[in-house]
Amino acid sequence: MRNNLRVLAFDVAAPLAAIAALIYIGMALAWPLWWVSVASVLGLLIVEGVIVNVVLARRDGVTVGTDDDGPGLRLAVVGVATVALVAAVAIGYTQWTVKDRTFRNDSAEVVGIASSVAEASATFTPSSPTAAIDRATELMTPDRAEKYKTEFSAVAKQLTAKNVSAHAETISAGVEAIGPQHASVAVIMRGTQNVPDKPADVAVLALRVTLSKDGGRWLADNVEPINSR
Repeated sequence: MRNNLRVLAFDVAAPLAAIAALIYIGMALAWPLWWVSVASVLGLLIVEGVIVNVVLARRDGVTVGTDDDGPGLRLAVVGVATVALVAAVAIGYTQWTVKDRTFRNDSAEVVGIASSVAEASATFTPSSPTAAIDRATELMTPDRAEKYKTEFSAVAKQLTAKNVSAHAETISAGVEAIGPQHASVAVIMRGTQNVPDKPADVAVLALRVTLSKDGGRWLADNVEPINSR
């Protein structure tokens, strides 16, 4: 019984665990050519070791697991299998878990920024005409912020002269596309415009906000109506 357990642990489980670790690492790395080569060589060495172990078992009646004179070899087998499993766990964590968490965090961040920029772009108060502009430009890239202020200044003067106020709130926002450095978010808002002596004008607004990552921070590059093209 004792020998059977040692055969199972050292002669069967250890090489299988090492091979499984090599395959898992390949899956986590999406099988790049360099890893295909490395995994092939390592896998071949493991298979050759198993074959040699079987031949020795048939000839001498002992294996790596049952040889009482070879504790160092058993330790080496266990060490190699352990290193392979630890490497597989570490690589799987960095390639899948960290990337997934980064993707979720980036998605939530760009949606929040896009909603804030879109709402600020469709909000205006005559008593404080630059307040919404300042909120929007704080979340924009420097180049886009300057262009936005220039574009909006003339509109702000007209709205202030007519005493028009506007307010927008997000109904829904979702990521259209996202990568490590760029993202696009669609924002659907309910906009309300108030003109003196007239009923409030309520409309649904659809905006597309494109963003880029600058120094680890997401900033808006552009804001445009979705149906503008």
